[in-house]
Amino acid sequence: METISIIINNDEEERIDKALAKRFSDHSRTYFQYLIDNDFVLINNRKVKKRQLLKQGDEVSIFFQLSPEIELEPENIPLDILFEDEHIIAINKPKNFVVHPAVGNRSHTFVNALLYHCQNLAPSFDPIRPGIVHRLDKDTTGVLLAAKTEIAHRKLIEQFSKRSVEKKYLAICVGKPSNLNIDEPIKRHPTRRKEMAVVEDGKQSATKLDILAYNEELSLVMATPKTGRTHQIRVHLKHVKSPILGDSVYGSASMNKKFEAERQLLHAFKLNFTHPVTSLPFEITAPIPDDLKKLMQFIAKNQIEKLDF
Repeated sequence: METISIIINNDEEERIDKALAKRFSDHSRTYFQYLIDNDFVLINNRKVKKRQLLKQGDEVSIFFQLSPEIELEPENIPLDILFEDEHIIAINKPKNFVVHPAVGNRSHTFVNALLYHCQNLAPSFDPIRPGIVHRLDKDTTGVLLAAKTEIAHRKLIEQFSKRSVEKKYLAICVGKPSNLNIDEPIKRHPTRRKEMAVVEDGKQSATKLDILAYNEELSLVMATPKTGRTHQIRVHLKHVKSPILGDSVYGSASMNKKFEAERQLLHAFKLNFTHPVTSLPFEITAPIPDDLKKLMQFIAKNQIEKLDF
């Protein structure tokens, strides 16, 4: 999903669906009516009707979505499979790999690869996210779990919703986090609509941090999110003034440059859950990528083996 906020000019004082179709000429008026009907367009942070007239100075926030009519195409994209049976599949997600289609990423996603790999993938209530039970950011690496059957999808969604899935992330942070149990509400940033932020009236969000190593400049942290908000770990670490190294949105540009970090160094290291069909406990771990491992060794002075990795 891409979010854009615009300010209405005096020559755009007309019906909102017409004005948006003119402003964004690569989308149709029907498409914007679909967004408006599904509350993906706000005027001054309020829901709107497609007949509503715009006024100069109005702030319009558009949460671009793929419309349900978009057809997904299977693509032969290699997957690093950590585990697979007839009901579930877990992969080691690489960096620069989008989980599901969105505006600007209509193809070459994990969903496209999943449709090719699983010839009989069960349909989902969300037509553009079949099999998806959780998400990782584009440049976050590590364990990504998906469902192949309807029963697996339903029961895994239930586990994630009830917060019974334990997620462990490794992160390289700037400095040393001072708060090891962060419980701060998160919602969309009030002005930078592509970002999330700690905001007083946001949704309750909790992250536990364990500092594994520190070298006066950087920390190696194990983060365990207790909730599942968008960008949660990245936002919480920024809030305690220890942003993730390489994070171009929430991080430190100077430190990113100093350590030549090209992406946020966040890795979904381990996932603990109950198999949705057999009810057996499962633990899946993803190998640590080279860019993260290199900095881990720098922080821990080549004593990584003592960290049980």
